[in-house]
Amino acid sequence: MNIKFSMTVVVLDQDYLAICAIVTVGMQLSFFIVAAAFKFDKVTDFAGGTNFVVLALLTFLLAQTYNTRQIIVTAFVCAWGIRLSGYLLYRILKIGEDKRFDDRRNNIVKFAIFWIFQAIWVFTVSLPVIFVNSPRNSLVNNPAICDVFTISDIIGMILFGCGFVIEFFADLQKFNFRNSELNRGKWCDVGLWKFSRHPNYFGEIVIWWGVFSIAASVLRGAQWVTVIGPLFITAILLFLSGIPGLEKSADDRYRDRESYRYYKHSTPPLFLCPPVIYAALPKLVKVICCLEFPFYNYLDVESETASITTG
Repeated sequence: MNIKFSMTVVVLDQDYLAICAIVTVGMQLSFFIVAAAFKFDKVTDFAGGTNFVVLALLTFLLAQTYNTRQIIVTAFVCAWGIRLSGYLLYRILKIGEDKRFDDRRNNIVKFAIFWIFQAIWVFTVSLPVIFVNSPRNSLVNNPAICDVFTISDIIGMILFGCGFVIEFFADLQKFNFRNSELNRGKWCDVGLWKFSRHPNYFGEIVIWWGVFSIAASVLRGAQWVTVIGPLFITAILLFLSGIPGLEKSADDRYRDRESYRYYKHSTPPLFLCPPVIYAALPKLVKVICCLEFPFYNYLDVESETASITTG
């Protein structure tokens, strides 16, 4: 099919992949130079969140096709990015320093690796919105594209809405909990945190699978590589910089408290589930169905180390 781009601004390639990669590298490099020069880690999360917004708006405005699906996805990503980056910036300004960078702030190589990884994260996870906004995937330039909402669109919008609400309230509840003097030295187990140890991450994952579901309505051929976007964010949170590190930190801090051990036993790491139900599940079911992976458990590491030393 011969596709014509009448009002569209084509930059480097028809899907804007190259320009998005260049803009992402440019943004992250700029913020990295500032952060490294002043040993300033308050802009790291802000740089990531706003980069998503820039890519969404850039592809939307360059395409100039303004389909309903493109408007919705762009608005979704902008709302998510502005909300999250604003919240994270406010939080870091309030608490002062980001503990994630305690071992990187004075090591330029480790610090640079973080920023490189962040650039990869932004570009990869943005793939669904980039392809939705591609002029090749608009009704104006490609009659094969359906501008009527599909089942995939509806599922995606529901997922995004649920994920956004969950992440918003999870962040709000934990922020308020930590800012109360009465909760000093306690772990957050209020609101959504009663039903999940990491409800904010659950909301985040649901958000990006929702965006991908909307994108699935227009993806064709090689564009299905977009699925690496939600897979990437899911893998990061489940296996890399998300849940594992936070679980270890919490276990190291609270492992001597029986109430915390019961909280961990009765609360799933990701999915929302009533404690009374989760506590009754067999261990194997928790691992397979609820992602309660063995490497999330550091409760008995100290005792095991002691027994090895004495043995």
